[in-house]
Amino acid sequence: MSGRTLLGALALVVLGLLAWELRLVLLVLFGAVVLAVALDVPITLLRRLLPLTRPAALILELVVLAVVGWLLTALLLPEVLEQIQVLSNLIPQLPARLHTLTSQIPQLRSLELQLMGGATLDRLQPLGGQLLGFAGGAANSTVQLLLIALLAVLLALDPRSHQKLLLAATPLFYRARMQQLLSECREALGGWLAGMTLSAVVVFLASWAGLALLKVPLALLSALVCALLTFVPTIGPTAATLLPMAVALLLVSPAKMLQVAVLRLVLQNAEAFVLTPVLLSRTVNLLPTVALMAQLCLGALLGLPGLLLALPLVVVLQVICQEVLVHDVMDSWTTSGSTDQR
Repeated sequence: MSGRTLLGALALVVLGLLAWELRLVLLVLFGAVVLAVALDVPITLLRRLLPLTRPAALILELVVLAVVGWLLTALLLPEVLEQIQVLSNLIPQLPARLHTLTSQIPQLRSLELQLMGGATLDRLQPLGGQLLGFAGGAANSTVQLLLIALLAVLLALDPRSHQKLLLAATPLFYRARMQQLLSECREALGGWLAGMTLSAVVVFLASWAGLALLKVPLALLSALVCALLTFVPTIGPTAATLLPMAVALLLVSPAKMLQVAVLRLVLQNAEAFVLTPVLLSRTVNLLPTVALMAQLCLGALLGLPGLLLALPLVVVLQVICQEVLVHDVMDSWTTSGSTDQR
């Protein structure tokens, strides 16, 4: 092994260790890139329709988002807050309601006794420390979100300068290819964000209408949770179903819970197998196994931020693997191998 090869391998190891130590910073940066792409899609549309500069289009977009957000908040926030208050009042009644339900079924009654027997004082003592840790994590996440928003606005304000900075760090012979890769990654990520946003809106309206028709309490809050968790496919919709099912079970009846389960099952399958593939057919569509493994791996390595940003990262990596690994490396390798055989 030559000295240059050894030095290059050592440099890659050092860069890998440095990237791992800075993984949270890099995750914040990638989150800002995702949000900047989400801001850039309307900016591009506005500049096509109106003679606006990029800063003016960005300001107009932020103003429109602020006005729409204020209107939606004024319309929906009072009812959402009221339903959150109802849910908070319901939580203390949860043990008594579960006791009433489990007393009717012997198997569930024995399970309740086992759970209550295991909930000793020694096991409940660390609860205070866990709550403090949760509060600290929430404050840290808030700071990270604000930093992501600030970086996203700066990136959306002048993306060409940041793109030139990245191209300057690329070898001269590969700069044209790198520019093409950046353009394709941006297009795929923008298409994925647009498709998932439309899917979340449809899920919100359909869930709200369906739960309201079934006369399930807290329909608006449950539909909002279902819509937000649409951005975490495979895991998110399944977890979102638990809230309306629990509300229906505790406030109405087990039969109503089954009706909610059927409704969410129909909506979830329609979103996963019809709506999302149609919306993403021209951009990028991830295999469910790839999406689930990415969420599990990044969730285990990076926690909740990694879980939330797993799919945008996989969208970008899928484009890079398709263009670089398959097209530039594997296809050329196959061609040269066939030439050698002849």
